[in-house]
Amino acid sequence: MTSEPNDDAADTDAGAATEDEPAFDPDLDRVAALREAADDVRGESSESKQLANILYRTSDLYDPDEETTPEEIVRNVKFILEVNERGGLGR
Repeated sequence: MTSEPNDDAADTDAGAATEDEPAFDPDLDRVAALREAADDVRGESSESKQLANILYRTSDLYDPDEETTPEEIVRNVKFILEVNERGGLGR
């Protein structure tokens, strides 16, 4: 057996990671747009507050001052939805 198939697999994996990374490069315009949208939809209802929180959290992906991953955001969004389903943090 040669190591070529393993090298090819490593190259493919590395290439896939590289292709995914540019989508989350710092982008201050995108951060501003997402946070502006969050401010626009935030209202008195719990649903509008939830959506605003999700948009704001998503904007962190593109903020160079934030260190987060899509997986962390998904976990955070699930938590936001679970808290609302339970009726709030105090319950």
